[in-house]
Amino acid sequence: MKIFLKTEDEIELMRQANRLVGKTLGELAKHIKPGVTTLQLDKIAEEFIRDNGAVPTFKGFPNPYGGPFPASICTSVNDVVVHGVPNNETVLKEGDIISIDCGTLLNGFNGDSAYTFCVGEVADDVKQLQDHQGITLSWYRGSTGRKTSWRYQLCSSKSL
Repeated sequence: MKIFLKTEDEIELMRQANRLVGKTLGELAKHIKPGVTTLQLDKIAEEFIRDNGAVPTFKGFPNPYGGPFPASICTSVNDVVVHGVPNNETVLKEGDIISIDCGTLLNGFNGDSAYTFCVGEVADDVKQLQDHQGITLSWYRGSTGRKTSWRYQLCSSKSL
């Protein structure tokens, strides 16, 4: 397997694509509340991504077992493990958790990340799980030892 080293310019383009993923997840956080469908979240994500000059990576992605992936994000509510397809039937309820996987193609480079959000108030064991996710995010964001403000804001439904 050949390894292709990236130039500083390419690394910056990768950073921009991933930054847009983070901004998209932040935009979605504003809309995660009881009564919203996962399809509504998908439409918000696609519009936000395209308005920022990128293409949703997942939409139209080839599937060897069926048709291409039909959505811009993956939405997994509660016990859905991964890569749930947004639809009009899945309506968020108080106490749910939703994992959203988002990808962007910007200037020839992909960004991709997922985050699990709380829908309103959740059970204590779910908050504990979310706390561990926050610690992972802190580690990813630079091992600063500081808790990220995202974790608190997303679980308490405050806007970013």
